[in-house]
Amino acid sequence: MKRLFILVIFFATVQVAFAQRADSFRFQMDLGAAAPGGGGIGALVNLEPQILVKDNLALGMRFAAVGMAKDVTYYEIPDDYDGELGANFSFSATANYYFNRENSRVAPYVGAGFGYYVLSNLDVDSRDSDWEQLDELKASFAWAPMVRAGVEVGKFRAGLEYNFVPNSDLQNFDGDIVGEATNRYFGFTLGYFIGGGRWGRKGWN
Repeated sequence: MKRLFILVIFFATVQVAFAQRADSFRFQMDLGAAAPGGGGIGALVNLEPQILVKDNLALGMRFAAVGMAKDVTYYEIPDDYDGELGANFSFSATANYYFNRENSRVAPYVGAGFGYYVLSNLDVDSRDSDWEQLDELKASFAWAPMVRAGVEVGKFRAGLEYNFVPNSDLQNFDGDIVGEATNRYFGFTLGYFIGGGRWGRKGWN
């Protein structure tokens, strides 16, 4: 009786772990590097709950945090001023389409999204006391699309994404526009998802 009970628990666990199909829920997490347009470097974190509306189509909501150090354009500030953009946050509705094949654990995908980007304050490295009032320039907010592609193997994933965030004007405390920040960026991500099972036999297994 005890062995039978153990077998029942085992098969129930396997079913939960491997069953993935339409109407399943999953939660994915990505870490990666960000490459701002115009040069620079950064890092990103993406968190994304998803619902599988079909075996090969997932809809979700991506919550992203990106920190980027990059060059910015100042209209009247000398060249010895360096700009560094702090962490940005975004909330995007997303869709992923998977090219899954039967009996394969590998599932390439393409995806897109559209969301709201909150652009952080800009810190200015001042080397001239005449410009100290520009230490905290304000950036802005923007709606923007995103596209991505990658591959999932089992529960692991690797991908590329591009966020078409428009440039933002930089203003001083008097409201004057004194520069421009380039906010678009590439993302290179590695991640993992929980729930929803994993790719395998007959698509989602």
